[in-house]
Amino acid sequence: MGADIHGFIECRVTYGTIDEEDSSWGAAIDLAFLYGGRNYDAFGCLFGVRNYAGFRPLAQERGLPPDVTDEVRGRYEDAPDLFHSPSWIGWEELVAVDWDEHALTLDARVHEYRYSVGHGLCEAGKSFQNLDGRSEGDEWVQGGRIMRVERMTRREAVPEDGEWAPVWATMKALADAHGPEHVRLVVWFDN
Repeated sequence: MGADIHGFIECRVTYGTIDEEDSSWGAAIDLAFLYGGRNYDAFGCLFGVRNYAGFRPLAQERGLPPDVTDEVRGRYEDAPDLFHSPSWIGWEELVAVDWDEHALTLDARVHEYRYSVGHGLCEAGKSFQNLDGRSEGDEWVQGGRIMRVERMTRREAVPEDGEWAPVWATMKALADAHGPEHVRLVVWFDN
């Protein structure tokens, strides 16, 4: 059974407030409007969910923020038996990430590559196989594909121009307007 991500970008509006601390969080946009994928490498890298690549998760199981908006809390609590692993991460944290950092361990999956005319070697997927006795960089041919044992970087898991780009662009726009400390992504998962 697959895991899907749900959540919201929240923002504390700073326009028209005398004291930023008097501003409350608002649910800016449902994640479903910006991201519709199921990228376990990103889920593992960011939140530790389905972390097959072995990353040190950036924001694993933090729970909902104590000052989460009523709208977001209500959405999460709509299906208490279905949803799990709530967490959040602020824009300030995301911009400070070393996206070239490698995972802590080898990927539990073997990376599969194929040759494509005009494009050379292209990744064709990942599969679970017995890695006993295999080391990082080991490579072999199986079923017409090149199989390789790898250790991923955060950038490979969450490419800058990949499916998470609209989420980052929205968070950046809100951070530019209200300050990076006033923007966060609140998420949870289902199976």
